Amino acid sequence: MTTTSLKLSDALKTRAIHAARELGISPHAFMVSAIEQAAISTEQRAQFIAQAKVARQQMLDAGLSYTGDDVHAYLRTRAAGVPTARPKAYPWRP
Repeated sequence: MTTTSLKLSDALKTRAIHAARELGISPHAFMVSAIEQAAISTEQRAQFIAQAKVARQQMLDAGLSYTGDDVHAYLRTRAAGVPTARPKAYPWRP
């Protein structure tokens, strides 16, 4: 394991110390956890964007899409725990 030093403002260091105490962990463990969470969040966002680009290309290739109203109704029904059919895709090309 390598050592890395961080230069924190006094205010941020104080906040980190208080947050760590609140969680019952050391300030070091708090900072390691915060960096870990930030790295995970960044990786998940990159994966989401990559998936969105693939989905967009698939939509462009297929020439089909869904109406917003149909998608919202489908999601509301599913969120209520009611089984429902997926909305119908419509061609959007002229």
